[in-house]
Amino acid sequence: MKQEEVLKLFEETGALLSGHFELRSGLHSNQFFQCAHLLQHPRVSARLCEALVEKMKGELQDLKIDTVIAPAMGGITIGHEVARSLGLRFIFVEKEDNVLYLRRFKINMGERFVIAEDVVTRGGRVQETIDIVEENGGVVAAIGILVNRSGGKASFNAPLVSLLEMEPVTYDPANCPLCKEGLELVHPGSK
Repeated sequence: MKQEEVLKLFEETGALLSGHFELRSGLHSNQFFQCAHLLQHPRVSARLCEALVEKMKGELQDLKIDTVIAPAMGGITIGHEVARSLGLRFIFVEKEDNVLYLRRFKINMGERFVIAEDVVTRGGRVQETIDIVEENGGVVAAIGILVNRSGGKASFNAPLVSLLEMEPVTYDPANCPLCKEGLELVHPGSK
């Protein structure tokens, strides 16, 4: 699936918002990917996740995976669909006091994972998930995300595959022109 097709699906489902947004990273932006708007259309999200799996298979030909894991909240639906498409087990890490924990599941020594996520700007939740997998004896073999907003800045010790790569316009809150214009600041994502 081409990037233009992916972007069109985000636009058609109302998942690409324009305005003045505070990202989970603390940065401000004039665009926000509200994947929940896209994920409310299961056939669209399944199509994107299947395209992500195909892209991972194409780019990472010797990929050996046992399980798919995702950080809550945004990655759960993505991870479930990626795991379904691969025919693998799916688990997730969840937030407590804004920190991710492995609570409901067990990771086996040497178990190989793909981390699935919806959107990455700085990659904090993905890195937290990597740390959890490794602390529990697992291995992160790859990372699959729908939208990489990092502009190439999010870097991990595993191959990263994304359907859509964008260089976002982000602002430090202290120097945000949208704040200076007096536009209402919205935080539509998960905290």
